[in-house]
Amino acid sequence: MVKKSPQKSNDNLIAQNKKARHDYFVTDTVEAGLVLTGTEIKSVRAHRVNLKDGFAQIKNGEAWLMNVHISEYDNGNIFNQDPLRNRKLLLHKKELHRLTGVLQDKGVTLIPLKMYIKHGYAKVLLGVAKGKHQYDKREAIKRREQNREIERVMKHY
Repeated sequence: MVKKSPQKSNDNLIAQNKKARHDYFVTDTVEAGLVLTGTEIKSVRAHRVNLKDGFAQIKNGEAWLMNVHISEYDNGNIFNQDPLRNRKLLLHKKELHRLTGVLQDKGVTLIPLKMYIKHGYAKVLLGVAKGKHQYDKREAIKRREQNREIERVMKHY
């Protein structure tokens, strides 16, 4: 079951991983809070985030967001953090247990799909995903082009 995006408009959308749905089959999504420091949240509000190579792992009963680049805050000081540091994700215990069970399957991973601000807090939409093969990607591109062609023809009638 794939849930739709939790926000109503894209005004609070910070970053989106557009390549994720091309490279992975996303089967389920879950929303998680993000633990950030003062200068990091200022960079997030300035839309200085890159989710492209990011992923999430569960270690010792805690979820961690890895390899997500949040640039240093320009007006920051000595309290600026490393842009690629691991950041803790906030999830309910039931969600953690469910995700731990799902991630036991071979080839299944957690990837960040979107980062957004909700009620003043930074949130990440994580997708439970399985990698696509090259032939799956070609098939998806072919299907998308066929649908565009059908829409073009139907538009004239």
